[in-house]
Amino acid sequence: MGRVNAILLALVMLCAIGVITSQHRARKVFVELEAEQEAAKRLDEEYTQLRLEQSTWATNKRVESLASKNLGMRLPEPDTTVVVTLDSRAQPGAAR
Repeated sequence: MGRVNAILLALVMLCAIGVITSQHRARKVFVELEAEQEAAKRLDEEYTQLRLEQSTWATNKRVESLASKNLGMRLPEPDTTVVVTLDSRAQPGAAR
């Protein structure tokens, strides 16, 4: 009987160590998960800020201002503008 009790005690101790080890790993993984979720939240906030900044930099008024100041570009005069329309008979692939 003493030998069976010793074996059962050893098994109980091994199971207890296994439970403690798995709980420790679970807590460690949970802490890592929370850290990664916080990092994802920060990245999402940064992405939102960058999208806002991009939309600010890409406004038509700003692009037009830079084109006129830095490149000397200007809108064409209405009397020099020619509008070209395509006749349905002249389009490639049109039935003849």
